[in-house]
Amino acid sequence: MRLAKILEIPDILKITKACALKMSENGIHQWNEHYPSKDAFENDIKRNELYVLEENFKIVGTIVISTLMDQEYQPIKWLTENKKNIYIHRLSVHPEHQGKGYAQRMMNFAENYAKQKKYSSVRLDTFGQNKRNQKFYEARGYEKLGDIYFPKQSIHPFHCYELVL
Repeated sequence: MRLAKILEIPDILKITKACALKMSENGIHQWNEHYPSKDAFENDIKRNELYVLEENFKIVGTIVISTLMDQEYQPIKWLTENKKNIYIHRLSVHPEHQGKGYAQRMMNFAENYAKQKKYSSVRLDTFGQNKRNQKFYEARGYEKLGDIYFPKQSIHPFHCYELVL
């Protein structure tokens, strides 16, 4: 795991587009032409929040580890105070590399990062139609708290989760 570089954005977008296509083929319309975007990844890199997972010198996955709370999260009744929290965004593993434990590795990295920096919790959202992701986070001990909406992505809700550290 390491911080991403601005020159790697085309490779990162190939991964997220491949993920979007794979999800769409499985009836999960979570990512689309609006999200995730080049601009979002550029901002993530400027804030030193975008990490990549490499295998044999090739990027196979991405994760954003942020301290910024999106305004969409404001209505959620979180388990901890809104002071020292980490937010996970845009976790992706190229479909050719899924099922190899890479998402687990990236989440282990993020959770250990949060513990080392003495954050009180890890927060995230996942698409309400993506049952696989929900099971993934729940198996890691995340608690489902409420729903938010991203109208540019879907009419369906996104479930918010939190892991208290």
